[in-house]
Amino acid sequence: MARPGTLLQHADDESTEGATAPAPPGTPPRATPDGTRWLDDDEQVTWRVFLSTTQLLLDRFDRQLQHDSGIVLTYYEMLVRLSEAPERSLRMSELAESSLASRSRVSHAVARMEERGWVQRRSCPTDGRGFIAVLTEEGMQALRAAAPGHVETVRSTLFDQLSPTQLQQLREISTTLFEHLRRTGSVSPVPGLGSAPQGA
Repeated sequence: MARPGTLLQHADDESTEGATAPAPPGTPPRATPDGTRWLDDDEQVTWRVFLSTTQLLLDRFDRQLQHDSGIVLTYYEMLVRLSEAPERSLRMSELAESSLASRSRVSHAVARMEERGWVQRRSCPTDGRGFIAVLTEEGMQALRAAAPGHVETVRSTLFDQLSPTQLQQLREISTTLFEHLRRTGSVSPVPGLGSAPQGA
């Protein structure tokens, strides 16, 4: 019988009868008759550590920003994208792509940031149906005030915990996954990122 919470691992893997030594690196995953490539014990641990770590990191960054600056992480990233754009403005569709967010989520976020005076939404001069998000001076000041605390949290929580070799490996692994997701259509081309993700 499978242990609770091991749905990514085939029930047959739970039996100790006929157990064999782990397959050498590079061995293709064993598939069941229905074609499912279940995770082995090592892969199961790797997946769960990865998932838990990414969730905890994002939660830590979001909590710090909200506590110190009253800005949620998703809004902060949108403000950063606008601050880096020419004339501090982007079409709503471009802001959605660069923020890796849906257009509806960006529309909601911009509306909330408009209420705080951080962003203005203007009609696009070349498309009567489109809108442009513009970072206001007040929004730029809010971003400047929030940035030092956010960067320190990123550094102390992530960068300071890894050796130079681990940081290089992290970048290479992240780039490999990012490029795969872009090629398979899960991520739209992100203006400003080129072929690899940039900094926080």
